[in-house]
Amino acid sequence: QVQLVESGGGLVQPGGSLRLSCTASGTIFSIEAMGWFRQAPGKERETVAEITSGGMTYYADSVKGRFTIHRDNTKNATYLQMNSLKPEDTAVYYCHVTGYYWSKLRFESWGQGTQATVSS
Repeated sequence: QVQLVESGGGLVQPGGSLRLSCTASGTIFSIEAMGWFRQAPGKERETVAEITSGGMTYYADSVKGRFTIHRDNTKNATYLQMNSLKPEDTAVYYCHVTGYYWSKLRFESWGQGTQATVSS
């Protein structure tokens, strides 16, 4: 089983920044993609950003130019730097990781979510 621990959410004013962190632990052989999703009240969960094992990145149009995703393969960690935050970025942010166990079985894991609130 793979566990994801997230941190870094909080309350910030519009225009401010937050940095989310997510670390995976467990019987991990390799990690494929790492990403961040978010879900605002009354809305469906949506993809925010993803990064592949090769370092290719994807961003939702709504966050391009403001958010940056990184990963540290030595720590099985991913980070989401969120700048120029807007009230519409307010949501619970979830880390998502896919990969393989040492048994070569594939896994998919979700974090518990961290709240980011952008408000004056």
